[in-house]
This record gives sequence, structure tokens and C-alpha cells, in this order.
Amino acid sequence: MRFRAKIVDLACLNHFSRVINTIAKLAKTCTLRLTAGKLYFILADKVANGGVSMWCELCQGNFFDEFQMEGVAAEHNEIYLELVPENLSRALKTAQSAKAVKIKLTNKHCPCLRVAVELPSLSSSSRIVTHDIPVGVIPRRLWNDFREPSVPDFDVSIYLPVLKTMKSVVERMKNLSDSIVIEANLSGEMNLKIETDLVSVTTHFKDLGNPPWASENGSQSSSQGRDLESMAEARIDIKKLQQLLAGQQVNPTKALCNIVSQRIVHFILLHEDVSLQYFIPALA
Repeated sequence: MRFRAKIVDLACLNHFSRVINTIAKLAKTCTLRLTAGKLYFILADKVANGGVSMWCELCQGNFFDEFQMEGVAAEHNEIYLELVPENLSRALKTAQSAKAVKIKLTNKHCPCLRVAVELPSLSSSSRIVTHDIPVGVIPRRLWNDFREPSVPDFDVSIYLPVLKTMKSVVERMKNLSDSIVIEANLSGEMNLKIETDLVSVTTHFKDLGNPPWASENGSQSSSQGRDLESMAEARIDIKKLQQLLAGQQVNPTKALCNIVSQRIVHFILLHEDVSLQYFIPALA
């Protein structure tokens, strides 16, 4: 099992660093899945138990100048590691003006991701700062726990408003209630609502647009035949939503959410070379 990679391009390095910062804001620990073409950061809390889950996918070719890996076996050419993303985020913070960053899986005393940051120096020799990030190697028999979550059969899918706007609305509401209701319909309307004994506040968004899901893959989602004006809604933990919005350091080109009434809200944030899915279960 071997893995080594190198980033030389500063723009790619900063972009990668922002992605890792975002993930560190969303997950204390997560699984890093390495394949020949992609990296995945996975948080597989069981949504049924009230946990959020996350699936973030990056094409390695858009970030790394060199990327070599040998998985556990020829027919299972993948590596699954458990790590604390905050540690990786910290290591990359030292790399903001680096000439190159090398990442390698090592096993001195325990398995580690070694991040070697080559910094520019005035003399001809370069300075190298290394960080060893402990990781756990996840055995083959557990890999099935980390499969991509399927897109739920949603009632409504809608594009999100500008995330900064949504974030400031949610931050204000967070002081008033622990939960928030997200509701949307197929006419491009979405409301964020909180209701307590003392106060009820609703923010309305219009003309957001609805993604053309059904036509793309021919699948029948339960939104077909649905009244365009009627709202699908789910009440979720406001802190979990705020965490998602506050953590965004990669400005998505597209952001949308799918609502399964009273069950789950599924967020999808797309950037040219990164896609992030985030599932927040509804509160009972």
C-alpha cells in the first residue's frame, strides 16, 4: 500500500487548502478514500441516528502535479484512511507561499500522512517543514460502510440563494431558536422559518429556479405530478445548517438542496473540480 503526491502550482495548493479548511469545519474526523483518479472525504454518520453525513469528491488531476498510489490489492486499488481534517488543514496553513508540497503515506511508528512543505529561502538550499499526521488504515472488510450515499427520492429540489445572504439570515435566526424549517416548492420559492412561543420569523426567497433533475436521467422523482406551489418542508438543527454555511471557503458555482418532507435535507455544492454533498436529517 503506497501513496505519494506533490503539488507545485500555488493556485492549486491554495484551492486544495480551502477545500480542506471547509471539510475541517464540517467534520472532526473523516475518512479519506484515495483512488487513482479521485480523492474523497467522507463523513458517514448514520443519518437515521440524527447525525449529518458528508461526501466530498475531488479530481486529483486538477490539484496534484504528481500522484502515485498502490491500493491494498490490484483488484481493490484504493486506500481508506481515517484522519482528523483539522490536522491536515493546519499543516497546509504553513504552505501558503510554498514552492512545493509533498504528501506521502509513511509508517514509522504508526501510519502517518507526511506533509513536507518546501519553503522558499534566500540561500540556495530550501527549507523543508514536515508535519506527520497520524491516520488509521481502514481494513477492506469495512469499506462498504463508506459508499456514496444515494440521492434521496426528494419532494422538491431547488437552487439555493447566494450562500452569504443565507448565512447571515441563519446566523441571526440562530440566536432565537435551535431549529429551523426549510421549505421550498417547484416554483422557485424557498422560505427559512423559525417558530418559538415568543417569536416567529420567516425569510422568503423567490425566483431561485428548480434543477431539471427528472429530465436528465429519466428517473421519476416523487416531485413529478406535484403541485408546483405546494411546499415541502423539513425542520433541522440550525447549528448544523450554520456549520455548513460558515464553513464554505470554496465558492460554489452551483448550490442546491433537495428536500424529502419531514425526513432529510440534502445539500449539493458544486465547484468546477469539487463536489460536496451534505445530508442533514429532519428533527422529529
